[in-house]
Amino acid sequence: MVRDVLTLFTVFIKRVPGWGDFFLSKGYEVYIVDQPARGRSAYQVNVDGPQSTFDTFTIESRFTATQRFRLWPQAKLHTQWPGNGSMGDAVFDSFYASTVQSLASDEETSKKIKIAGPALLDIIGPVVLLTHSQSGTLGWVLGDSRPRLVKSIVALEPIGPPLINVIFPPVGPARPFGITEIPVTYNPPLLSASDLKTEIASNSSLFTCFQQASPPRKLVNLAKIPILVVTSEASYHAVYDGCTVNYLRQAGVVGVEHVNLGDVGIHGNAHMMFMEKNNIEIAEMIQSWIVKTNAK
Repeated sequence: MVRDVLTLFTVFIKRVPGWGDFFLSKGYEVYIVDQPARGRSAYQVNVDGPQSTFDTFTIESRFTATQRFRLWPQAKLHTQWPGNGSMGDAVFDSFYASTVQSLASDEETSKKIKIAGPALLDIIGPVVLLTHSQSGTLGWVLGDSRPRLVKSIVALEPIGPPLINVIFPPVGPARPFGITEIPVTYNPPLLSASDLKTEIASNSSLFTCFQQASPPRKLVNLAKIPILVVTSEASYHAVYDGCTVNYLRQAGVVGVEHVNLGDVGIHGNAHMMFMEKNNIEIAEMIQSWIVKTNAK
């Protein structure tokens, strides 16, 4: 019997009891993996390229005190952060002290994970792959690279929407291969990003949602993997995660499920849901989906 392994690719290191402890208590082996050149993974200044980090205003306005800044309509619903979410609050200061730099280039990060990630999966797989935010695109790369070793993907508010950055500046083209910075397997194959023909699916003052022009190419490897996309009620991802889900479905990933936490009675969360007061309630929902999906 193959052991279940839960692998988490996270944007921030969580240093308080939470999901790692929860999933360990359910019998999983849990690997919390730092991206190449990030956190405990050595950064080589002359090799890996420029790094970037978030200032306190970005953290407060996007993650921990969204109800105060109200940069998108759902932000006012945020109630679950443990503390006031601002500098000087003990919880915020501890959280901000734990943040680490990342490579400024998402493309370079993807290229590095394309090499390192599959090598890790060959050792520890098969896995349930859990990603969050910026690492969402890395989950698509890993699932495409090792579809037989990724039993399912839980994507917590994966970076999006397809093909463009929205809400926060700089707004503009991104993820030229749809949901990734680097090539993944389509059928018919893409010889270059310019071969991916797209059209506007919907438009608003906050974002533009793109889809493939007909007939759409299929993401044949990701189509083999059950996928759960989780969106918090008060997050900026509530604006556009549906675009990512629709892009996946149009590309043949018909097994993808999308849960907006507010729709299932889990209210008040923003982007850092796994660090918030009701985080175990969310983990229990995800655990139920994993059990259901892996039993199929």
